[in-house]
Amino acid sequence: MKTFSQKVETIEKKWILIDAEGLIVGRLASIVALRLRGKHKPTFTPHVDDGDNIVIINADKAVFTGKKYENKTYYWHTGYPGGIKERKAREIMEGRFPERVVEKAIERMIPRGPLGRRQLKNLRVYAGSEHPHEAQQPETLDVKAMNPKNAKAA
Repeated sequence: MKTFSQKVETIEKKWILIDAEGLIVGRLASIVALRLRGKHKPTFTPHVDDGDNIVIINADKAVFTGKKYENKTYYWHTGYPGGIKERKAREIMEGRFPERVVEKAIERMIPRGPLGRRQLKNLRVYAGSEHPHEAQQPETLDVKAMNPKNAKAA
């Protein structure tokens, strides 16, 4: 038996729509990263971008467990000496671009490198419920129904 290797010509990419309202950020990011890489397909090949295109709506309504909303800190460096900056998850979620929390969580679960950057381009995250990808007819993926732990109990 020969090992199967996916060819670029035979890749079938689907469009997936995920509603992030009430979903836990880390669990959502894990599922999305898996689908962006294509690991959910039996034709998965590590060196080929055969993952799906994913649209996430209501990213501003995603939730954290525990005290992460208040305490989780995102760091970055300006490139200058002493240029370390930080911002809490609460500040970002209540700020101008709340979808960046979900984007960063997914980005950090994708391998770094040229292939990972290409796979990350198949992700679109929107803070509200509107998105411009209706023409692609995305299939809805119900992440809440996959596991009761994926959504925070009210």
